[in-house]
Amino acid sequence: MTTMTSPPQTTTSQIPEAMLERFRERADAHDRDNTYFHSDLEELRAIGYLASDVPVHHGGWGLSLAELGRSQRRLARYAPATALATTMHLYWTGMAGDLERFGDDSAAWIMDAAVNGEIFASGHAEAGNDLPILFSTCAAERVDGGYRLTGRKMFGSNGPVWDWLGGHAMTVDGGGPQIVHFFLARGSEGVTVLENWDTLGMRASQSYDTVLDGAFVPDERIGRVVPAGDDSDLFLAATQMWALPTIANVYLGIAERALEVAVAWAKRKTSIGIDRGSYAHNPFVQHQVAEMYLELDAATAVLDRLVDDWMTGVDHGAAWGAKIFAMKWRVVESAKKVVDTALDVTGGAGMIRGNELERLYRDVRCGGFHPANDALAHEMIGKTALGIGAEPPRW
Repeated sequence: MTTMTSPPQTTTSQIPEAMLERFRERADAHDRDNTYFHSDLEELRAIGYLASDVPVHHGGWGLSLAELGRSQRRLARYAPATALATTMHLYWTGMAGDLERFGDDSAAWIMDAAVNGEIFASGHAEAGNDLPILFSTCAAERVDGGYRLTGRKMFGSNGPVWDWLGGHAMTVDGGGPQIVHFFLARGSEGVTVLENWDTLGMRASQSYDTVLDGAFVPDERIGRVVPAGDDSDLFLAATQMWALPTIANVYLGIAERALEVAVAWAKRKTSIGIDRGSYAHNPFVQHQVAEMYLELDAATAVLDRLVDDWMTGVDHGAAWGAKIFAMKWRVVESAKKVVDTALDVTGGAGMIRGNELERLYRDVRCGGFHPANDALAHEMIGKTALGIGAEPPRW
């Protein structure tokens, strides 16, 4: 996997605090009513946040991967589903910027589209495929001027509003199986977006399914065509590096907010059996809060170190994939533990509908469903540690 050697400039742009407070005020209603965060999106669009990781010379804020991660982590403390869904847009613009920094401007149009307010969605999730991006159940047929796609994509965040679906499909045209990485316009013939999102958590993300029935993608909107099972191309490497750490930052932000809520609750909650008053003086509550802090501290270090390694060009060679999956697994598992412990601290009030922790508990559960899930992460990490990598057959 290729690594970055020339990190972009830093910037001080950020989402205003007052705006974030409005997002938090709306988050509960969006969750309860299972509705998309249209108002949040328009406010973010108005300040240029949809192009926050686009380089300044393209009209964006110029946030680096590390800066975007911290910003999305902060956003998740106020509105987790808004943070997750915007991540599914922003990782495409970040990937395009990385390609340009390596001298490949083939995805520059993505950055320009984002500056103009267009929205991207992720079209990688599929039923019957536990190796996303590397293989696909969606078929790509080579035709004059492009490809026709047939299949079904799941979990497409920003379902009501996306303009472009960035995804992948598999073709056997021209030899062995190849993966076609595409960007499909929403209005293309043969595209049906299904409003079928009603889930445990991240409800405001409105991550619809998309059915492709011979949908045409022209050659100029094909990002890459690579051998099936091969993730060595920079297009894929940059996509993974902008997607998974930024997704992980969303769940880290949820955990940070859970700790904040639990600490505030412990300071307010009293018991007739505690002479000093609040639960903050209960030694076991102190232990629980310390456990939350320790989980967050370790997870943050793992995540920030991985991003720093990418930005500074550390050469992990074939171990990059395992390191990315290990980071995402560690952060999500730590986030779940922190939120679980926060509920222990607050007690039964935390499970009542309308309590922010109840929603955070459901939202953080979604982290395990992003690639790589628990099984795939352990498989890939174990194979890398054993030195057998992706040798066929898989089992």
